[in-house]
Amino acid sequence: MQSLALIENWPVPAAAAAVVRADGTVTGTRGPTSHRFELASVTKPLAAYAALVAYEEGAIELDEPAGPEGSTVRHLLAHTSGLAYDEHRVTSAPGTRRLYSNAGFEVLGDHVAKATDIPFGEYLRQAVLEPLGMNATALEGVGSPARDGVSTVDDLVKFAAEVQAPRLLDPRTVAEAMTVQYPGTKGVLPGYGHQNPNDWGLGFEIRDAKSPHWTGSASSPRTFGHFGQAGTFLWIDPEARWADGRGAGAACVALTDRVFGPWAVEVWPPFTDAVLAEL
Repeated sequence: MQSLALIENWPVPAAAAAVVRADGTVTGTRGPTSHRFELASVTKPLAAYAALVAYEEGAIELDEPAGPEGSTVRHLLAHTSGLAYDEHRVTSAPGTRRLYSNAGFEVLGDHVAKATDIPFGEYLRQAVLEPLGMNATALEGVGSPARDGVSTVDDLVKFAAEVQAPRLLDPRTVAEAMTVQYPGTKGVLPGYGHQNPNDWGLGFEIRDAKSPHWTGSASSPRTFGHFGQAGTFLWIDPEARWADGRGAGAACVALTDRVFGPWAVEVWPPFTDAVLAEL
């Protein structure tokens, strides 16, 4: 895919990218796809998937108490627990505001670890990474499930393929994760300001009609995914049409080693539009 060559013009020391269709076909790669990059918040979809495995295994329930009083696992996954961005303090009642929260995902990780009696990083490895052959992916150090992941484009393509055609989870569970939780909730999308509504599923941000946004103008409202402060992103567009007319659905992964900033706001949307146009 020639559109992937656009990453060579990004003002970053290193970048790699790939596109994988819903049928698992990798349609293009660019850059050092086996290089391990810090993921920052792109760690969260991986952590959410592990939590959903724990749910299907019966270790936890989505609507059981977790976090602040009145909060549940579902609230934590959907950033509506009321916990602050990076502090373990309550700033609002659960379900009333979309407060993007690293602290919430750390509480989620602790909750899963306690329920399974397995440290969260190890549970993530056993439940998601090992079955998918994501051998270069891990949580660094103590391993915050909010931001301490490292991975490669090669590994994240496997994850993106899994989400589009689930084998580790029941497709109904994945569909629930991509469905807006607590519709109509307002909040701030980090880096892009206040959004009304600020729609999220279970661990995945949902594009809907958000503007401005880090995906493209051609991205469908059903597009979901995550970006990270390490200059990383993963999006999945279920409505992306294939040029051969044989189907729809595709995902794109892009990893860099430059902190997110105005450069990313400028180059990511046209890159996504170019990828979608070429599909």
